Amino acid sequence: MMLELSSLSKPPNVFLIVGVILISGAAFFAYTGKVWVRFSGWVYRDKEPGVFWGEVAAYFLVGVFFVGYFLSKVYGLSN
Repeated sequence: MMLELSSLSKPPNVFLIVGVILISGAAFFAYTGKVWVRFSGWVYRDKEPGVFWGEVAAYFLVGVFFVGYFLSKVYGLSN
């Protein structure tokens, strides 16, 4: 069974890919101690811990949402 690469860019597979990237990004940002915030640049864990952990949590939760949406589309209950 061969998987075609063009099928990965179509829903619902794209939700899994984006979700895994976001969860991996959250883990990477937590490890490095700096996170990219839109319109503000880098936020460091030492200088602004509340903003830092809020952004890491946002990346993680959005990633979990995308993975959950993928799982519900692929393995969800049928009507």
